[in-house]
Amino acid sequence: MRTVIYAENLRPGTVFELGSAKISKEEILDFGRRFDPLPMHTDEDAAAGSRFGGLIASGFHTAAILQRLVVDAVFAHAAVIAGREISSLRMRAPVRPGDVLHGAMEIVEIRPRDDGTAVVLSRGTLTNGSGTVVLEVRGETLWEHRPAGGSAVGAA
Repeated sequence: MRTVIYAENLRPGTVFELGSAKISKEEILDFGRRFDPLPMHTDEDAAAGSRFGGLIASGFHTAAILQRLVVDAVFAHAAVIAGREISSLRMRAPVRPGDVLHGAMEIVEIRPRDDGTAVVLSRGTLTNGSGTVVLEVRGETLWEHRPAGGSAVGAA
């Protein structure tokens, strides 16, 4: 029987550690070419002459990395229905080839609804190896409440 995290298992202030991901030059170039073809993401020579002084990851690539870490560490074990809103997406510092990004997700607020669901407000962050926050996301997801007789686990 699979144990699932439901909305009522969450508490404001709970922080889920999401693990980490190392960013390669090849990943930056591939994502940039496919989805954000600006020279700072796709051309090493042009990026070297930019204000960043070298190749950097697209902010949307960085956000996708956070999403993957959240899914693997939390959502794959949770009664999440869907994302509802990203209220803030802040790209705070550049992400460079070789960076190891560490993820965290903090539960900010839980708003139960009458239909057996709850809106969960959370804050996700990615921090590089120097301790600099490179990305911060605030948003809402919709979660199920535990059905009668269902098993659950407390938040990490």
